[in-house]
Amino acid sequence: MSEKPEVDFTPGPAPTDLVIEDITIGEGDEAVNGGVVDVHYVGVDFETGEQFDSSWDRGQSARFPLPQLIGAWQQGIPGMKVGGRRKLVAPPELAYGPAGGGHRLSGRTLVFVIDLLGVG
Repeated sequence: MSEKPEVDFTPGPAPTDLVIEDITIGEGDEAVNGGVVDVHYVGVDFETGEQFDSSWDRGQSARFPLPQLIGAWQQGIPGMKVGGRRKLVAPPELAYGPAGGGHRLSGRTLVFVIDLLGVG
C-alpha cells in the first residue's frame, strides 16, 4: 500500500458501535494490545465526508503507543497484521467524546482508514 486511500461516503445513519472492516489482510507481525504501531492513516467525518487528518498529507507515517490513542484505535488495531489496511468507523464515545467535550471533533462519528506499516 503505497498510496493514500480514498474514503467513500457511507449513506445512512452513523453506527453506534465500533465498525471494523479489513480492506487488505496483512501478512506481517500482528499489532497487540498495549503495543506500539507505525501507521499511515486518513480520518474523515462520517456525516460530511470531510477529511480532518492524514499522515499521508504530512509525508510521513505516525508511530504511537496504542494506549495513548482514542478508544476506537485501541480496540480496532490489535489483531491487524503489518501490510494490512483497515477501516474503522468510530462513534463519538470511542473517538473524542460527546458533543461539548472540548475537542473540535467531540460529538462526531469518525471514519479512519489505517495502513499498518510496523509494530514495536
